[in-house]
Amino acid sequence: MVTEYLTISKEGMSLFKDRGSKFIGIALHVESEEEVKQQLEKLQKQYHDARHHCYAYMLGAKREVFRANDDGEPNHSAGDPILGQINSKELTDTLVVVVRYFGGTKLGVSGLINAYKTAAEEAISEAKTIAIEVKQVFELSYGYELTNEVMRLVNDFSINIDDQKFEANCMLQGRIRIDLLDQLTEKVQLLKDLGNAIEFRSEEVN
Repeated sequence: MVTEYLTISKEGMSLFKDRGSKFIGIALHVESEEEVKQQLEKLQKQYHDARHHCYAYMLGAKREVFRANDDGEPNHSAGDPILGQINSKELTDTLVVVVRYFGGTKLGVSGLINAYKTAAEEAISEAKTIAIEVKQVFELSYGYELTNEVMRLVNDFSINIDDQKFEANCMLQGRIRIDLLDQLTEKVQLLKDLGNAIEFRSEEVN
């Protein structure tokens, strides 16, 4: 079970030069492919006069969604080295873009691999790396008379409350550490077994 993952919390930038070409590395925190698309469009406008905008990204706590793009450079000479640096730091929810301004001299495949790898590595180094706990989203429906019991669960399991309604039929939406989910489910089931009106639904965040 994946209980936490590493990502970056702030933007990191780098500049690498080789035989006249400039490689600008940008490391960003992203949480969806839609956000990746938005960031790429933003950078393409910002560096509209650059020849290449090569990139790679990794998404999700389980690191199952990823892509590398060479943007016109020789196959596997740009996107893969960038992705390799994301993998070497075991990062996810991370996008790294390396913008190239051509300097007039071809670097060859090995030179390109080194340039994109170095620019990506230095951009990631400039970004702050943090560990994030994997959370499970859940919803409790319960009778008002169980409010004190539910609040006790909130405190015992350090639950983050996202939404809450106090009525005859109450509702609580929250997030709990994924490794504590089974324990919470057991506690709720105990309350239900005692004849209390309480229902539990959960959905994994990552």
